[in-house]
Amino acid sequence: MTRGPRPSCDDPPVTPPHSTPESHGPDGHGGGPGDAFDAHAHPHGHTHQHGPAAPVSGRLRRLIAAVLVPFAAFVGVGMLLLWPGGVPEQEDRTGVGFDRQIQDARVTEVREVPCADLGVAVRQGVSGPCELATVEVTTGPDAGRTFEEVVPPDAPQRFTTGQGVKVAYAPDAPEELQYSVFDVERSVPILLLAAIFAVAVVLVGRLRGFLALVGLVASFAILTLFILPAILQGSNPLLVAVIGGSAIMLATLYLCHGLTARTSVAVLGTLISLVLIGFLGSAFIDWAALSGNTNDQTGLVNALYPDIEIRGLLLAGILIGSLGVLDDVTVTQTSAVWELKQAEPDASWIKLYRAGMRIGRDHIASVVNTLVLAYAGAALPLLLLFSIAGQSVGTVAFSELVAEEIVRTLVGSIGLVASVPITTVLAALVVSADREGVLPAGGAPAADGGGRRAAPATSRRTPRTPRTTRTSAPGRSPGRPARRRPGS
Repeated sequence: MTRGPRPSCDDPPVTPPHSTPESHGPDGHGGGPGDAFDAHAHPHGHTHQHGPAAPVSGRLRRLIAAVLVPFAAFVGVGMLLLWPGGVPEQEDRTGVGFDRQIQDARVTEVREVPCADLGVAVRQGVSGPCELATVEVTTGPDAGRTFEEVVPPDAPQRFTTGQGVKVAYAPDAPEELQYSVFDVERSVPILLLAAIFAVAVVLVGRLRGFLALVGLVASFAILTLFILPAILQGSNPLLVAVIGGSAIMLATLYLCHGLTARTSVAVLGTLISLVLIGFLGSAFIDWAALSGNTNDQTGLVNALYPDIEIRGLLLAGILIGSLGVLDDVTVTQTSAVWELKQAEPDASWIKLYRAGMRIGRDHIASVVNTLVLAYAGAALPLLLLFSIAGQSVGTVAFSELVAEEIVRTLVGSIGLVASVPITTVLAALVVSADREGVLPAGGAPAADGGGRRAAPATSRRTPRTPRTTRTSAPGRSPGRPARRRPGS
């Protein structure tokens, strides 16, 4: 029996009867050139990337794991050692801000009364009657108790009959002054808005949108169950922020983008950028002599928990605030490099890096502008106060209130800018090393990480034309075709 020719690395793959040519990548592997696993080793493997992800060799998987597994173990051990076990209880409340007893209540009646009859003095130029709201406490030991709240005509918050409110209880005050309206009840519109957001994310993003919501829940869980209680327990805020922020990064990136080499490169780029932000933030906070205690909230925290390092709390806020935007930049750059490699498999890592940087420069401009405007918008009331005071730009910019926001903005922006070349070069090196075959002396393809012989680095495999059997003329060698005569 005569055997046919042995299949070579250049022969096209055999498509199973139940699959279509479109289900295979241009190089014959399942899922295309961007698969996270090699289809020959995992015939039914699939991935949840934005698009096809490059196949990952065993050697590359081991290299990435050698970096990320110890880092993930460090994060896990750190969380176990710093786990607070809950928010510390307070024996006494100060009665300032949120540090007081809060109960639910309802406005039962609102009537207009002349301010003079109530003994309320109003500012010059303000006219109109005052409002006298009757409020009934609905929760707590004094449920059913009523009190009256005076609303001046220039008050920004007005009440309506039947409106839900939050009231603060001061047990040491006179009986008629123990309860006062603290805020209004707004849980229904906020929860409805959150539901609309969740539905929009799932409708547009589908499974990936759902996973993004799961990552968001995980981020809030780490923030409320670990980061905040650990800081209140007296742990170093910077160390807690590094451990907690790293846990948030690992959870959200791998949940949203899958456990793949592409995601791992984004994790590495984010980690390096966070380290840079930490060093820059620590250096400039010390050099600029920023105390971190610049508003009522930090002052109250310092008064209630004097053991908390407020300066470390400032740096922790910079790290956590930069994390979300860093994830966006690193994932985008990694995906761009992977897609560029898929479009041009023969491209070198230098070419991929340059093309990726052209994409990244556009991203840098928009992201930095977004970050600066976000911080400026948050500090807009403060900037208005400085404008009213008529101070010079230098006085305003170098005051601690504004300098803190400047350091926060610029340090975070430097980290974002640095993340683009860092992530791009990592992605270019990884995708090029994983996709290119290595030819030893002699020209034979070297074995890849899985033990198989790697094909040479060619852009496409051109299927061979099936060989046809020719009948040789008498006297001619079987391997040579007959020479055609002129005119035939």
